[in-house]
Amino acid sequence: MNKCNHETITLAIESSCDETAAAVLTGGREILSSVIATQIPVHQKYGGVVPEIASRQHIIGIMPVIDEALHKADVALADIDQVAVTYGPGLVGALLVGVSAAKALAFSLNVPLIGVNHLEGHIFANFLSHPALEPPFMALVVSGGHTSLVDVRGYNDFSLMGETRDDAAGEAFDKIARVMKLPYPGGPEIDKLAQRGNPCAIDFPQALSEEGNYEFSFSGLKSAVLNYLHNAEQKREEVNLPDVAASFQRAVVEVLTHKAIGATKRAERNALVLAGGVAANSNLEKRLRQETGREGLKFYFPTRELCTDNAAMIACRGYYQAQAGKFSDLWLNAVPGLSLTSTQS
Repeated sequence: MNKCNHETITLAIESSCDETAAAVLTGGREILSSVIATQIPVHQKYGGVVPEIASRQHIIGIMPVIDEALHKADVALADIDQVAVTYGPGLVGALLVGVSAAKALAFSLNVPLIGVNHLEGHIFANFLSHPALEPPFMALVVSGGHTSLVDVRGYNDFSLMGETRDDAAGEAFDKIARVMKLPYPGGPEIDKLAQRGNPCAIDFPQALSEEGNYEFSFSGLKSAVLNYLHNAEQKREEVNLPDVAASFQRAVVEVLTHKAIGATKRAERNALVLAGGVAANSNLEKRLRQETGREGLKFYFPTRELCTDNAAMIACRGYYQAQAGKFSDLWLNAVPGLSLTSTQS
C-alpha cells in the first residue's frame, strides 16, 4: 500500500478471554479486516473457559491471526501506523499473549503503542456499526464479566453512573446455563430456550430496582433460580426448563432496561447504545428498542459479529485515544482487574 496521503492505519489485537483476534482499520471507522479465532470448541468439553488452556491457544493462534488480518486488509507491516491492544480486563495469561505481541510489533516497527480498555472497546463497537453516531450518549455495557452504565460525554470523556456489585449479567447467564446442563457458551442457549417458555411463569426477584439507583446485583437472582431448581429436584417435581429460562431472562432484561432508560433520562441524553457480548441477546435488544421508542430516545447496538470480543472495536477505541495523544510505553502490562472508571480528555 502506498503510504502517501492515507488515513491512519491501526493494527489491533484482542486476547482477553477465549477469542484470538486481530483487525486492521483505516481512519477511525473503516474496517479493512477483522479476524477472530474462537476457542469455544476447545473449552466446550469443560463447560467453560479454562484459563491455562486459553493462554496456550492464544500463543498458538496469535501470529497466524495477525498474518491473516494483514493479508485480508492487503496491508504490509510497513504500512502500519500504530498498534492497539487490549490490556485489561480479562484473564491475565490470555492478556499477556496479546500485549507481548503488540509490544514486539510496535517496537520492531517503531510505531506508537496504544493500550485499550476492553470495556471501552465494546462501547466503541457501535461507532463501527453506526458511522453517523457521535457522543454524547448513554452506554449500557453487558458482558460476561461486567455490567455498567456509562455516560459517554466525548470520545475520551466518560462518567461511570453504575456497575454491578457482584455477578455480571453475562456471568449469571453462564452459571444458570451450567446448572441447567446447557452447552457452553450458556448465554445464547438460554436465549434460545427462553423463546419456547413463558416469561411470567415464575416470579424471580429483581434487585436494586428503586428509582435513581443505577447499580446492579444479580447474585440474589442467580441464587433464587438455583434454589428453585434444587427444590424441584428434591421434591422430584418436573421442571419446565423453557419457563425457567424465560422467567430468569425476563428478570435480567427488565432490570437492565429499567436502569438504562432511567440513567439516559437522568443524564439528559437522547441516545442509548448497547454494548458487550450480552448485547446479542434477542430479548434485551427487543425490550430496549421498545422502551427507547416509547421514551422518544434513539437506540443503537452493534452488529452480531461486533457484539462479541473482536479486535476491530479495539482498533476503533485505539484510534480515538491516539487522536487525544493517549499512548502507552513499552512497559505496558496486562491488568486483569482493570475497571471502567470515569475519565476525562
